Amino acid sequence: MSAPAKIKKLDEVVVNRIAAGEVIQRPANALKELIENSLDAKATNIQIVAKEGGLKLLQIQDNGTGIRKEDMEIVCERFTTSKLQTFEDLQAITTFGFRGEALASISHVSLLTITTKTADEKCAYKASYVDSKLKAPPKSCAGNQGTTILIENLFYNVATRRKALSNPSEEFNKISDVVTKYAIHNSTVGFTLKKHGEVTPQVRTQHNSTKMNNIRILYGNPVFRELLEVELTDDTYKFKMHALITNPNYTNKKMIFLLFINNRLVESSSIRKMLEELYTFYLPKKSYPWCYISLEINPQNVDVNVHPTKHEVKFLHENSVIERMKLALDEKLSGNSGSKTFYVQARLPKTDITKEVLKEVLPDYEKDKSNKMKKIHPREMIRTDSSDQKLHKFNFTIHTAMEHAKNNDDIDFENEKVENTNRNDEKDVNKIQYKARKQVYKYFGHKSKLEEKNTDEDNTDNEEKNVFEKSNESGIVTEEISKETSESKNSYEFKSYSINNFRREVKLTSVLKLRIEVENACHDGLKHILSELSFVGCIDQSSALVQSGVNLYLCNTQKLAEELFYEIMLYDFANYGVIKFSEALPLYDIAMLGLDTEEAGWTEEDGPKEELATNVKELLLEKADMLKEYFSIVIDKKGNLKSLPVLLEKYFPSVSGLPLYILRLATEVEWSSEQPCFRTVCRETAKYYSQMSPTHDVHDWKYITEHVLYAAIKESFLPPKHFAHDSTILQIANLPDLYKVFERC
Repeated sequence: MSAPAKIKKLDEVVVNRIAAGEVIQRPANALKELIENSLDAKATNIQIVAKEGGLKLLQIQDNGTGIRKEDMEIVCERFTTSKLQTFEDLQAITTFGFRGEALASISHVSLLTITTKTADEKCAYKASYVDSKLKAPPKSCAGNQGTTILIENLFYNVATRRKALSNPSEEFNKISDVVTKYAIHNSTVGFTLKKHGEVTPQVRTQHNSTKMNNIRILYGNPVFRELLEVELTDDTYKFKMHALITNPNYTNKKMIFLLFINNRLVESSSIRKMLEELYTFYLPKKSYPWCYISLEINPQNVDVNVHPTKHEVKFLHENSVIERMKLALDEKLSGNSGSKTFYVQARLPKTDITKEVLKEVLPDYEKDKSNKMKKIHPREMIRTDSSDQKLHKFNFTIHTAMEHAKNNDDIDFENEKVENTNRNDEKDVNKIQYKARKQVYKYFGHKSKLEEKNTDEDNTDNEEKNVFEKSNESGIVTEEISKETSESKNSYEFKSYSINNFRREVKLTSVLKLRIEVENACHDGLKHILSELSFVGCIDQSSALVQSGVNLYLCNTQKLAEELFYEIMLYDFANYGVIKFSEALPLYDIAMLGLDTEEAGWTEEDGPKEELATNVKELLLEKADMLKEYFSIVIDKKGNLKSLPVLLEKYFPSVSGLPLYILRLATEVEWSSEQPCFRTVCRETAKYYSQMSPTHDVHDWKYITEHVLYAAIKESFLPPKHFAHDSTILQIANLPDLYKVFERC
């Protein structure tokens, strides 16, 4: 059995070198300590020079109060400081330094030289130190007020540490990061950082600047112009917060977080985690914000003596303070999440140039006109500016039961009921729609369509269907629509409507196959018609008239919208913005409301509603991670719905359809296989979003239909082939035929 080893006292040199390695881990740590000493000395200008990432040479010069000559002998000894006298002073510490270890630690692992001058002394004094001891008495020299500290050959006597820090470029980047953060927080102090031998500084800020100006200089306009300022004063936990954070318009691949607690640059994993969770609702996955937070906490509640490098602090009521911070930041972000800023070129105004002006400016105007301008026949003249005339100018509007039914679009979550239009109202609506279409056919249709059968009120739906079938049989659909695109397909490009700045690339085979299905099913003739449409006007919320070329078309808005949103779901897959609810909605309550609707078709044979609603909640909870990852449908751990995706900017679906949507999401989606799952989730979401909300904060439903829905349809919609023969798009008039009819009048 071996004898125990003898315990010996370590040599003082070994002790000091071990302690130095804890305090000074790399050049950036040494610089942080020296910057804080300069700030404690009331410096207003700090200049830093680094060579080989600070390992060969690191110099900091300030214009602070300086060091007295009589203090220079002990200034580099351990536990010598002017900032702390008793342990109790730590409870009210307001300076950066307090242990007296920084200069001592640096002198044990480098060659240290200090040049300093106070306001009362006539000259400066210079001294060199090794292992915290003076090599020779201080010598007088010329110098300005303040202190210059020169560190050479850092870690020259710690070979393993020196080898571990063998990348000068990486070390300089860390130095630059420290200087940048202190320059932003201490905006009244001028900072300069240069590489040794170079004239142009890497970092430079002016004395008496501002935080915002320094952010613009050091991080650029992309961060500066998206900043939100948040102020918070809390008397309960005795702290103040000043924050500058980016709004949801800004995203970055990594999080940039500047945290100062009582003016000290520190790190806090708890606050960082809070910010990451908060921005989850505003930014796409794997994209991050830029955040600066300064906390002023009562010094009696803060423990700064946690880590040798002082990069961590602990404070009382940490969880409660962070929760108060989160609420204040979330309130500011939620007020700015509904809008995005786009920097675009202004549209040029229209010009009105008379013939006389053209003749004066262009002498050959009449000659060129006679040679090049061919005659346009009246039957070929079409309206090209959709702003000239709209359907509502002809007093052709549908009101009464239709708007009454659409305006009853509210969910009362407190009373857990949905207000639905009864069947009689629906019949009235159908009659009005039928009469409207009949009136359109009468005034815009082909001569053969003027003959209409007398209808009985109870058979309205069947006769409306017959009218559409007759239209197809009579050849009303143009030749472009009836053509089948059996030839080789064109390459289609579907525009992204995501409001996010950062876009994730989707490589899932199942999603790519679904996109190919859409492209293969696209009808070239319909696409050409819709890409050249001019909006005429709304008949009601589900029908509209559009002009394309010399033809007039009746479009089923709801069917077009459903297919449009299905395509947006596929092409913006995993890249949607987020509609965040002001209050989370319980899935169980929503499912109960869905089961109360007639569309759900619940009967007693299906089982108790409560049990079904619980099953819906549990199923969606099980799929919550996938729904959040790919569809921006956020469900928290308690089973509350917190957000839905933004598919089109300014567009919001009808709230009254949400219960049925949640119910169908649980019952109609094929969860067992990936591709069918994605298809059915996209289909059900598109079906729900096709029900437009009749009320918007700024615009009415007619404006949204024209300027949001049909604008997107015109831009990149890929219409499927079945739209050519299922009455989704019907040609009801064309200019040449109308001209033949009316030219005899």
